[in-house]
Amino acid sequence: MSYTVQDGQPQGHPYFFTNKIREALIGEIIAINGYAEHIANSHMEDINDVWTRIMQDEKNHYGMLLNLLRKYDSVQYQKYNMYKGQDSGTKTVMQTYKPDYNTQIILNNIRQDIKGEFEAVILYEQHLVEFHQQDVRHVFYLIASDEKEHAEHLTQVLLKYDPDKYGSLI
Repeated sequence: MSYTVQDGQPQGHPYFFTNKIREALIGEIIAINGYAEHIANSHMEDINDVWTRIMQDEKNHYGMLLNLLRKYDSVQYQKYNMYKGQDSGTKTVMQTYKPDYNTQIILNNIRQDIKGEFEAVILYEQHLVEFHQQDVRHVFYLIASDEKEHAEHLTQVLLKYDPDKYGSLI
């Protein structure tokens, strides 16, 4: 069962503040998967470097948020302790997948990523006014700041490769 609609946006209206953290976790997972897919489908090393750096930030955000959830949800923390330190078996090499996307699809992916970063800012800044816990507010503020940086970095990549102009943007 999935909590998100087709484009990956949360579809519910969480009432518990811990579920708002979960909603943010869902957004981070969607972002990680999106960036991983873009990297797998592109041979443009400089764009892949940008996507890889942003994807690592999204993974860090996931970790920050999951730590908060474990702090405020005792059952989540209990379940974490059940699996902490368990060996999940032999690690094998992942399958390599490298189709060749054309420039237009890559530009569309960059624009979609910018959209996602701005949506994340909206979510995190909305939650900032809803949370009273200072540590939660601090984490959401830091993540919103990173998402704003990602949007600007991706915009610069877009301007570098898109032959069309975006008004007065430089």
